Amino acid sequence: MFASILMMLGAGCTRSCGSDDAGAPAKGPFPRHSLANTEVRPLPRSKDGRAYQLYVSLPDSFDDEPGRRYPVLYLCDGYWDFPLVRNIAGNLRFDHAVPEMIIVGLGYAVDNPNYGRLRRWDLTPVAATYEGASYDGPSGHAQEFLATIEKDIVPLVERDYRGDPGFRVLVGSSLGGLFTLYAMFARPGLFAAYVAASPAAQWADDWLLGFEGEFHKSAQPLGVRLFVTAAEKDPAMILDGAKRFDARMGSSAYPGLAYQFRVVEGEGHSGTKAESFTRGIRFAFSPRAPEPSYP
Repeated sequence: MFASILMMLGAGCTRSCGSDDAGAPAKGPFPRHSLANTEVRPLPRSKDGRAYQLYVSLPDSFDDEPGRRYPVLYLCDGYWDFPLVRNIAGNLRFDHAVPEMIIVGLGYAVDNPNYGRLRRWDLTPVAATYEGASYDGPSGHAQEFLATIEKDIVPLVERDYRGDPGFRVLVGSSLGGLFTLYAMFARPGLFAAYVAASPAAQWADDWLLGFEGEFHKSAQPLGVRLFVTAAEKDPAMILDGAKRFDARMGSSAYPGLAYQFRVVEGEGHSGTKAESFTRGIRFAFSPRAPEPSYP
């Protein structure tokens, strides 16, 4: 183990780590930094005309084990959070807390993207109801986005990248967290686990709680793993909405559901991502971990 730690600390120093190497250039331009074993893959336009692209991270063993399938983490807002989640998964893998996995960040293949408007369209299950909502862009098309994931993206990942259909995880923050919770009720069984960091559960006057109520009445099983957080310094409407969702899940008592809720102390809406994703990914993948740390 000590030797492994020394190797990790020395990673990147292929020669001397000092600055006195006579062969090192004194001025740029220098090579661009890129993430190993990753690619950006544009997709054909979806049935509703949307231009998506995937940020894909492949396991270190991917080329050496061509017959192996890997669990897949699907990440909302990949254009923002793909590098963070990839590094978190790598750290957890080093600690034997998660298995090797494929990470698929969901994004857009458009020039000069306005991510706020693009994600508002795709990640919200119903249109916003407050006065002046159209100023921030149209909303309410999560049903179409989820259908694209289910019918187009998941089959592609499992065909071209050997994703394991038996263990898919969906992760999202804010509106991405709202979409993650919506997907859990809208397509039960599509994913095995869900991580929702500071979800916008209050969207459209708590629409999600009504949707959960209808799902609960249907008596469908919900045998999944679910990890939800809120940030102590979240805007009040988001913090309160997440707590209302937590109360609902506690009262619904779904058989087979492994559920945890956590308020991340001292962090705000975006700052919570590192801790929320770390704890959530560990919880989600625990059944596949070399050394499981959660029940």
